[in-house]
Amino acid sequence: MAKWDRNKPEFKQQALERMKEAKNIGLLAQELGISVRTLYRWKDRQLGREKKLEGEIQQLKQSLANRTLEVDFVKGALQKVEARRQPNTATGGDASTTKSGK
Repeated sequence: MAKWDRNKPEFKQQALERMKEAKNIGLLAQELGISVRTLYRWKDRQLGREKKLEGEIQQLKQSLANRTLEVDFVKGALQKVEARRQPNTATGGDASTTKSGK
């Protein structure tokens, strides 16, 4: 691995990727010029961020599902209102009146 600034995200990300493949974390840490503890701390932080993001994604999916249900409900209600507002174009007899024609 080339000389990288150990505080840069690119270095940390590449170190974590190499950690996944490494058979000996101690040798990897020595090669990178950092401690094994640092590698595991970075890994724990990354996992924590991933879990947090997964939780946020689940919340967003639930919110989207709720909004979809609300939209479907409102659409159905509007369709019913619209159907009731349609003028009656059917031909039929005379309208009934309150006065008797007799």
